[in-house]
Amino acid sequence: QVQLVGSGGGLVQPGGSLRLSCAASISISGIYVMGWYRQAPGKQRELAATITSGGITNYANSVKGRFTISRDNAKNTVYLQMNSLNPEDTAVYYCNARLVPGGLDDWGQGTQVTVSS
Repeated sequence: QVQLVGSGGGLVQPGGSLRLSCAASISISGIYVMGWYRQAPGKQRELAATITSGGITNYANSVKGRFTISRDNAKNTVYLQMNSLNPEDTAVYYCNARLVPGGLDDWGQGTQVTVSS
């Protein structure tokens, strides 16, 4: 099990940028996959982006070309750089980790991102 603390959310205008951070309580170098999911009001939680221990990334079609996920093993932190934000990106963003394939998911507390003029 790993504890995750997400941060970096806030209010931003359309077209703006934010960088989310997810700090883990253990070394992340061996964690199978980490990622960011988001949940908009009245909608189900959905994947935004993931990154494996080998650095393989995966993005939802809606964020491809605008969001970039990365990991800093030395800081035990995963980042989500979000550019060209639009109101449809408004959601609570949750950090996620799965230590091993087929294992249980650990979740951070969520950080609110609001895109509005």
